Amino acid sequence: MQELEVKKVIALMSGTSCDSIDAGFCEVYPDKTVKLIRGINYQYPEHVRTKIFQMFRGEASIKDICQMNFVIGKCFADAANVLISEFGKPDFISSHGQTVYHYPFDEKIDNISLKSTLQIGESSVIAQETGCLTISNFREADIAQNGQGAPLVCFADEKWWGKYKGKNYAIQNIGGISNVTVISQDYDTFGFDTGLGNIMIDYCVNKYFGEPYDKDGEIAASGNISDVWLDCLLQDEYYFIDPPKSTGREYFNPTYIENVLKFAPEDERDIIATVTALTAKTIAQSYERFVYPNVSIHEAVICGGGAYNKTLMRMLRNYLPKHIDLKTCEDYGISNNFKEVMAFALLGYCTYYGIPNNLPCCTGANKRVVLGKLTY
Repeated sequence: MQELEVKKVIALMSGTSCDSIDAGFCEVYPDKTVKLIRGINYQYPEHVRTKIFQMFRGEASIKDICQMNFVIGKCFADAANVLISEFGKPDFISSHGQTVYHYPFDEKIDNISLKSTLQIGESSVIAQETGCLTISNFREADIAQNGQGAPLVCFADEKWWGKYKGKNYAIQNIGGISNVTVISQDYDTFGFDTGLGNIMIDYCVNKYFGEPYDKDGEIAASGNISDVWLDCLLQDEYYFIDPPKSTGREYFNPTYIENVLKFAPEDERDIIATVTALTAKTIAQSYERFVYPNVSIHEAVICGGGAYNKTLMRMLRNYLPKHIDLKTCEDYGISNNFKEVMAFALLGYCTYYGIPNNLPCCTGANKRVVLGKLTY
């Protein structure tokens, strides 16, 4: 194997919240640690973001998807070029892309699996616009080995928190969707999507208050939780499926949200309080069902946009057992905002060196494989 060296990597991703393209100029080291030199949130042009949400709603034609693959590739390249103008070219770019559809279910057509995922943001456009080797399409190889292609950040979580001995950790990302990685001293690392993160909160805040998100959880803090509606929302079948499992906007889509809103309380602030509680409660219940029977958790480490929602964090503290310490990635010197970018910098680093970088115990894949494709 080629000797590992420090590499400069620009990592790019846009998650299920689709609030911006997160771009980070990183240094990745042979011991798999990652240093974020600078991170930026590069805003999608208004009409591009509108088109992306049309795709999320299933309102896009094949022509639209074809065109947006190249348009988003150009947007990703523009984000990378902002960092290149400041720091120079990296050794390579690692791009997650923009997920527009994720189908992890065991269905078949003519006895051929329908498991699939689609991230767009054409890597050839990124490579040509930046002049950099670009690594992309990380999820497909895992699915080709009968995995779910998610969650992938578990690989980085294990590298970064596995070195801390004497504690068992739940590394909880709260983006559009929430996912957890469980790292313990006496049990193999495992992880899964716990369910809704910010998707439903953002949708309702935008619908009722005209804001893109609930800053600091202030709207949720001004309302009251509807226990009756919350109990109804908690009955969704996804929350009872055994891991490995993953989900996304395809399931928790606008039609889903509008259907459950038919039974919502009248006060719009109570709606925001309740859907915020839903995210916190489903995280806590997922631990009770799928984590605690195998692993006792000493510390839950929250990252992603949800870590900035003070009301959500208070609710989590209330729903989790008191003996579990609640912290954020910032307590470990890792940016809440750019933690996933740093993870994909590491995934790209491993792809570059041919190091297997999925965790079958988290994705359900048949074996470990090297994720990602190289575009010159």
